[in-house]
Amino acid sequence: MAQTPRNIAVFGAGYIGLVTAACLAELGHTVAVRDIQPERVRLLRAGEVPIYEPGLGELIARNAGRLAFTTDADRALADAEVAYVCVDTPPTLAGDADLSRVWSVVESLKSAPHLLAVVVKSTVPVGTGARVRNVLNEAGLRHVGYVSNPEFTAEGRAVDDFLHPDRVVIGGADPQAVRLVADLHEGVEGPIETMDVASAEMAKLASNAMLMTRISFVNEIAVLCELTGADVEVVAKAVGLDHRIGAHFLQAGIGWGGSCFPKDSEALKQLASNTGHHPQLLNAVIEVNNLQKRRAIQKLKDALGSLDGAQVALLGMTFKPGTDDMREAPSTVLAARLLAEGAKVRTWDPLAEPAAGAEPWASTIRCGSPLEALSGADGAIVATAWPQLLEVPWAEAREVMARPVVFDGRNLLDPAAMRALGFTYMGVGRP
Repeated sequence: MAQTPRNIAVFGAGYIGLVTAACLAELGHTVAVRDIQPERVRLLRAGEVPIYEPGLGELIARNAGRLAFTTDADRALADAEVAYVCVDTPPTLAGDADLSRVWSVVESLKSAPHLLAVVVKSTVPVGTGARVRNVLNEAGLRHVGYVSNPEFTAEGRAVDDFLHPDRVVIGGADPQAVRLVADLHEGVEGPIETMDVASAEMAKLASNAMLMTRISFVNEIAVLCELTGADVEVVAKAVGLDHRIGAHFLQAGIGWGGSCFPKDSEALKQLASNTGHHPQLLNAVIEVNNLQKRRAIQKLKDALGSLDGAQVALLGMTFKPGTDDMREAPSTVLAARLLAEGAKVRTWDPLAEPAAGAEPWASTIRCGSPLEALSGADGAIVATAWPQLLEVPWAEAREVMARPVVFDGRNLLDPAAMRALGFTYMGVGRP
C-alpha cells in the first residue's frame, strides 16, 4: 500500500489506461477514470471489463471502492492531485503519431489548476513533453509538474508488468513532480530510473525498436535456414544461450503486429526523417516484417498449386495469444491476401471479435472450433500461437481436411508428428 494515498485522474480506459488505473488503485490510491465512450463507461460501472487482459477483471473488482468511471473530464479532475494521460496515439496517414487525443486531454487540464502533476503514459514522439509544458505554462499552470512515464507493459501480462516491472521510467525537470510520481509506485517491485523528459520519451520508442529488430533479425536468419537446411528453432536456442544475447524475442514466425510495434516503428521512422536522418536499419526491420506475411501466402500457394477457389483455414486472428486485440494483427494481412488470391477463408480464434462489417473479416466464415475451420480445407495457416491448437486432434483433422497442408506461421506444432500423421507441414525457417 502507498504511504501517501493520492487522488488520481486517468484519461483513457483502453488497455493502458485501465491497467494503470486498476494497478494504482491496488497500490492504495483513489482513481477516477475518464473515457469518451459512454458504452465503455457503462460497462465498467456495471462491473464488466470491455477488454480482455488476464487478471484485470479481478483487480478492478477487488478495488471497486477506489475506482470510479465517468465520461466527464471535470468530474474526473475534481479531486485529482495527479492526472495521467493514457489515450492512444494512432499513426496518421503520413506515419506520424496522431496526438489529437493527447491535446484534447491537455485542453481539459487547463480547468484544473489544483493539480500537482500531469503524467503522460501515452507513447508520443520525442519533444511532445516540451510542447505540453509550453501549453501548460501559457495556461497559467507553470506550477503543475510535467512527467513522462512511458508504459512497458505487454498485452496478456500487463498487470504483472505494471506491478513487477523490469523498470519504471520517470522523466521530468521538476524534482518534486518526479518524486511524487515515484512515490505513487510505492509497492511496485522494480527499479525506478529517473531522467529528462526527452530521454524518457526516446526510451519507450528505442525499447520497442530493439525488440522489433530482434524479431526481424531471427526471421531473416529463418530464410537463410530454409535455404541451407538448418533449423531456425535449433539455431535460435543456441544463440539465445549466449548470456550477452538472451532468448527473448528470438522466435521466428510471420512477424510482429499489435497496437505498439507497427505504429511505434513508423513513428520512430518519421521522427528520424523529420530530423533529416535516414534510419537504414529501422527501414530494413520494417521491410523484413512486412515480407513475412507475403512469404507465408506464397508458401501455401506453392504447396497447393493455386489459391484460387481453395478453402483455407486461418487458425488464430489476434496479434498474439492471451489477448483479444486485433490491431495490426498479421492475420489481417493474411486474410486479405488469401481473399485477393481467390481463396475462401474459414477463421477461428477463441477471443477475437472483429468490428461488425470490418474487412477482410466480413468476407470470411467464422468457425466455433479449429476442427470446424479445418473441415473441408485445402490448407491451413497457424497465425496465432494459441495453446488450444496443441490440443487439436490432428489425426481427426487429417481426415476432415480436403488436402492435409499446414503452414505453421508460429512454429507451434511438432513437424515430425505432423508429417507422421500424413500432413504436408511447413514451418518458418525449418527444413
